[in-house]
Amino acid sequence: MTEVDSFLSFTIAILLLVTGKILTMKVPLLARYAIPEPVAGGFLCAAVVAFVFFTTGHRIGFALDARDFLLLLFFSGIGLRSDLRTLLKGGRPLVVLLVLATLFMLLQNLAGMGIAGIFGLDPRAGLMAGSISLTGGVGTTLAWAPHFVDDLGILNALELGIAANTVGLIAACVIGGPMAAWLMARHGVTPSGDARLDIGAASDGPEPRLDYFAVLWAIFMLNVTIMLGTALHAAIVEAGINLPAFVTCLIAGILIRNLAPMGLNRAVLGMWPSLRQGLALVSDIALGLFLTMALMGLQLWELGGVLGFIVVVLAVQIALTILFTLFVVFRTMGRDYEAVVIAAGFGGITLGSTATAIANMTAVAQRYGAAHRAFIIVPLVCGFFIDIVNAVVISVMAG
Repeated sequence: MTEVDSFLSFTIAILLLVTGKILTMKVPLLARYAIPEPVAGGFLCAAVVAFVFFTTGHRIGFALDARDFLLLLFFSGIGLRSDLRTLLKGGRPLVVLLVLATLFMLLQNLAGMGIAGIFGLDPRAGLMAGSISLTGGVGTTLAWAPHFVDDLGILNALELGIAANTVGLIAACVIGGPMAAWLMARHGVTPSGDARLDIGAASDGPEPRLDYFAVLWAIFMLNVTIMLGTALHAAIVEAGINLPAFVTCLIAGILIRNLAPMGLNRAVLGMWPSLRQGLALVSDIALGLFLTMALMGLQLWELGGVLGFIVVVLAVQIALTILFTLFVVFRTMGRDYEAVVIAAGFGGITLGSTATAIANMTAVAQRYGAAHRAFIIVPLVCGFFIDIVNAVVISVMAG
């Protein structure tokens, strides 16, 4: 076996991330299904490594020492950019959608565990084809995989999760638009006709230019958040609660942003208004490199024994998503045009990612008209709240 050292592995990860970006820009299929750049680049490396193994029997490994720290950087950035006032804007519909998503996570996990048992696998392996990979996405899959491998003895947990997430991501992109069209025709829903597509939170003014000090402050604040998050994680572990360190770093970022003396808004953002952009830049690069490095280490040949399980469990999960969206989410969210757009995004919440959800909703809104409330509620649920709830659900069900 050839082991690539840490520095060269990190350098390869940068090159793969750039390659993934170019591929998603140049290959229409990747752009159409909103495949993330790290997934495209990382899988390219994994495919090459698998080809070498199948043709020569030689294994190639990568030293991925920086991977876990990069994940903490990303979630710390999410926390530092989370304004509680914005998070509370969704109101009652946000709470209702979060409850529905939570109930569906339980349904996903029960289905995954049940089918895993039927195939003679450890039932907990089904969680990797449940809310971990589907609702949680690639980041959550990569964050939980070490626990399943090292503590639960499920050696192919990462490969199961990545395979499930990839199929789920594509399915989420495919089912969103058709579900919206069926709901509108079946229930006679009137489109809004509003052409203003104010996707996401509205800005109070032009964004300030990103500068040197903003990036430097961003790196400093991220490091401080990681220090607080790891200390909080140690205290929680000591209390007997199993939460990943990325969740405590997310919480630490929220606390610093909203509860710190003087508040991050006034103390730091007031001095350097472009800090928000610096945080976004550093944390997004960290996530891209984290995902790329993790995918580089995939051993795809280990999926051979569970291919039948992946096919069956994903067919069931996709069917459950369609039925739950059409007959529960749409009705519960108000049976109107806003509910149609939310339904289009629900597949992104439960099968894909925040980006998938927004892509589905945007496609519907571009055709039928804007849905302003939906574009506030869905990103808040799948981009923030669901990660914390999912971590708790996984901790309880994984044992």
